[in-house]
Amino acid sequence: MPPPLSDTPQDPASDSEALSVSELNRRARRALEQDVGEVWVEGELSGVSRPSSGHVYFTLKDDKAQLRCALFRTRARFVAAPMRDGDRVKVRGQVSLFEPRGDYQLIVEAVRAAGEGELLAAYERLKARLAAEGVFANARPLPFPPRHLLVLTSPTGAAIRDVLAVLAARWPLSQVTLIPVPVQGREAAPAMIGALGLLNRQSALDPERDAILITRGGGSLEDLWAFNDEHLARAIFHSRLPVMAAVGHEVDTTLADFAADARAPTPSAAAEQLVPDRRERLHRLERLAERLTRAQRARLDTDAQRLDHLRARLRHPGEVLAARRRQLDQLEARLRRAMRARLDQERRRGHHLHQRLALRSPDRLTEQAGQRLERATQRLHQAMPRALSRHRDRLGGLARELQAVSPLAVLGRGYAILEDERGQVVRRAADTAPGQALEARLGEGRLALTVTGVGSDGAESHGGKPSSL
Repeated sequence: MPPPLSDTPQDPASDSEALSVSELNRRARRALEQDVGEVWVEGELSGVSRPSSGHVYFTLKDDKAQLRCALFRTRARFVAAPMRDGDRVKVRGQVSLFEPRGDYQLIVEAVRAAGEGELLAAYERLKARLAAEGVFANARPLPFPPRHLLVLTSPTGAAIRDVLAVLAARWPLSQVTLIPVPVQGREAAPAMIGALGLLNRQSALDPERDAILITRGGGSLEDLWAFNDEHLARAIFHSRLPVMAAVGHEVDTTLADFAADARAPTPSAAAEQLVPDRRERLHRLERLAERLTRAQRARLDTDAQRLDHLRARLRHPGEVLAARRRQLDQLEARLRRAMRARLDQERRRGHHLHQRLALRSPDRLTEQAGQRLERATQRLHQAMPRALSRHRDRLGGLARELQAVSPLAVLGRGYAILEDERGQVVRRAADTAPGQALEARLGEGRLALTVTGVGSDGAESHGGKPSSL
C-alpha cells in the first residue's frame, strides 16, 4: 500500500521549485535541440499522412524502435522522390519535442532514398512522368555565339574555371557573367530556380543577355541529385532564355540535361559548343580579305574602262539641259491632256450616277411597294371568301361520308354488336358457349344477355329446337 500524501515542508508538491508541465516540456525541447541538434536518420517509412495543410507526417522505424517525424509544407515541396509506406529513406532534421502533447519528434528538412538503387528508381519514375508531360520537349537554338552568357554554377568549382578558360581561348568577345549558386545539397535546387526566375525577369530590361549555361563538375549520384529536382526541370522548361546544361561527366545525365534546350557532356564541351573558334574565324577572315582584294582590283579595272567610255560619250551640260527641258514640256502637255480627259470622264460618270440615283429614289421605291401591297391586299380579300367556301363544302362532304360508314349509323338501323365479358366483339356463334354472359350494344343503350344454346345457320340443336340467347 503506498504511503499517504504528506503536507510537510519536504513534500515536493508544496515546494516553490516545482515545474509546470509546459515548463518541463519547454526545457526538454530546448535540451534536445541544443544537445542533439540536426542529424541524419535512416529507416523505413510508416503511416505517411498528407493532410490538406500540405505538411507530411510519418513514422520512421527499424526493427527495434520508431520515431515520429514532421515534414512541413515549405520543405515538402522540394522532395522529389515519392514517399510511400515501406520505402527506406534517409532524412535530415532537427530533434525536437511537440510541447502541447509532449511528443518526441524529428522536424525533417530533407528526404532522400536510402541507397543508390532507390535513388535511380525514383529518378526513372520522375523522368518518365516529366517526359510524358512534355517537359523534355525544349529544342530552341542557342545564339552562336552568345552576346552575354549567364553561367549558373559554384564560384569555387572547377567547372567555372574550365568554362572561362575555353571561352577565353576560343571567343573572348562574348561577355560572361557568373551567377553564383550552390550546386550540391538541399539549397542547390531552390537557389538555381530562384536565379533562373530572376534572370528571365531581367532579360526584358537587358536584351543583350541571350543564353544561360547551368553547369558543374562530376560527382556521385547523391552529389548531382539537386539537378534531378522536379521543380528545377520545370523552371528550365519554362525559361524564356534558351538554356544549355552541362552537369557532371559524359556518363552523367540529369533531368536538368533533358529539360534544357541543349546539353553538353562536360563544362569544357559546353563552352566549345557555345562559341566558335576565333583562330578558325581569323583564317576565314584572311581568306575573305584576299578574295575582297582581288574583287576590288577587278572592279576598279572595270570601272576605269567604263569611265573612259563614258568620258568619250559625255556631252555639254547645256545640251543635256535643253533635251531635258523639251522632255519636261512634252510631259507637262501630256499631263494637262490627261487631266482634262479624266475630268470629263468623271463628270460624265457623276451625271450617270445621278440619273441612276433618281431612278432608285427611296420615295419612288416606296410608292411602287405601296401599290404592290394594295393590289396584293385586294387579291387576298377576294380569295379568302372563295377559299372558305371551298373548304366548307369539302368539310360537309367528308362529314356525310363519315356518317355513312360510322358503326353508330349501322346500329341506328336496328343492328346490334355483341361483346363478351372481356369487351371483345363476338363474330361467330362458335366463339360462345351456353351460359356465357354477353352484352348487346344497340343504337340506343345496351342489353345484358346469357347464351342458352349454340348452333349454326340452318341447323338445330338441343332436341330440334333452334338455338337462342
